[in-house]
Amino acid sequence: MRPGSEAELAELVRVANAPFVLRGGGTRGIGAVGPGEVLETGGLSGITLYEPGALTLVVKAGTPLAQVEAALAAEGQRLPFEPPDMRGLMGRSGESTIGGVVAANASGPRRVQAGACRDSMIGVRFVDGTGTVIRNGGRVMKNVTGYDLVKLMAGSHGTLGVITEVAFKLLPAPEMGATLRVDGLEDARAVEAMAAALGSPFDVTGAAHMPGLGSFVRVEGFETSVRYRVGELTKVLSRFGAVDEADGAVWQAVRDVVPFHGRDGDVWRLAVTPSEAARLVARAGAEAALYDWGGGLVWLLVAPGVDLRARLGVFAGHATRVRGAGGTPAFPPEPAALAALSAGLRAKFDPKGLFNPGLMGAV
Repeated sequence: MRPGSEAELAELVRVANAPFVLRGGGTRGIGAVGPGEVLETGGLSGITLYEPGALTLVVKAGTPLAQVEAALAAEGQRLPFEPPDMRGLMGRSGESTIGGVVAANASGPRRVQAGACRDSMIGVRFVDGTGTVIRNGGRVMKNVTGYDLVKLMAGSHGTLGVITEVAFKLLPAPEMGATLRVDGLEDARAVEAMAAALGSPFDVTGAAHMPGLGSFVRVEGFETSVRYRVGELTKVLSRFGAVDEADGAVWQAVRDVVPFHGRDGDVWRLAVTPSEAARLVARAGAEAALYDWGGGLVWLLVAPGVDLRARLGVFAGHATRVRGAGGTPAFPPEPAALAALSAGLRAKFDPKGLFNPGLMGAV
């Protein structure tokens, strides 16, 4: 099922009496969804408003991410949050859509400086479970009416409504970028080095550690500024080891978790307190690890079927199984109070239980 307009989608939902499995490009969905007819958003495609001078973009949800990025690059601009490409990690093909990016709140290494996908959103349109079209926020940065609902849709994984259109604030592409590398650091020491860089006044836009490959820090901006900050950050990092400059292509490898591509096993994503990251990785007994966001995001490759939550125990953060089919839910369990709030939201926005049943507690 592939509606060609928002009005057609709204009517389909209004008369529906059986669940839908929502699909954008099919490249980044995680978790097990219950039975339902596939509802694709690819028919809702196209850039509806782009004002480079105002740094704003309005785009339909089914628009391929590559098309959006190409249009922005032609004007020397970009999405601030560096959305990852999950096809290699997930072993999938197809074209990622901007609606799928929003539904997953997909955010890359630049999150440490620019924020997540939800932080770049200024407006959203979606169809709720009654077939009502809801518009929230606006098309310009000064219009932030209902901003909390705009953020709520980011990361909802299609359990609250079908996103049809999104408005973003943009950033100019930097004139220059540079990446510094420190080799040979143990994980805990690497986290300390990244914390030192992120805690400096030098506007770091990426901080990652790939065991065995090095620890990396990125700065971007005008050439004069970048060269100055590289010099100052070299001083900051030199107390952790020898510092050199690395190829900026490493950030695509970090963003897309390239070291795990083509490797067997389950993939987990931990959101953690950076100071606890190395301890948790050691406890996990993982086959491979990758640290992003200064250690606040950790990717782990473990043997198939491992219940990583049970192995790690209680910690300040949460674990999501991104790839694999273990016996535990992909999404972390919610505390009772939060689970009640989530259930209330679903009852409000999807009273018939139409959207992605069984995902994130949706029924």
